[in-house]
Amino acid sequence: MADRNSASEQTPEHISEHISTLGSCLAVWLALLTGTTLTVTFAFIDLGPFNIVVALGIATIKAILVVLFYMHVKYTHEKLTPLVVVSAIFWLFILLALSMADYTTRLWR
Repeated sequence: MADRNSASEQTPEHISEHISTLGSCLAVWLALLTGTTLTVTFAFIDLGPFNIVVALGIATIKAILVVLFYMHVKYTHEKLTPLVVVSAIFWLFILLALSMADYTTRLWR
């Protein structure tokens, strides 16, 4: 028994898991279904060159929801995690901006 007590004393005090509620999981799931429905709906509407912008915008919002809630990034307390998330989103915006710049400067429009 002495070994068990000494082992429990050595565990860090700040270990905690976040358990999502059923309501928040359902809300995120419904938001993702709404995003999918919007993507399909806007695919049949001719917005000209903005079809890609709308589709990528909806996809970005859906990806952020998945990362924040289903991958539990929203509930982490480490200092490095927010830096990684912000860097990834910044890099995504750079890639989207460069892709849109390439698309808008094509001669075959």
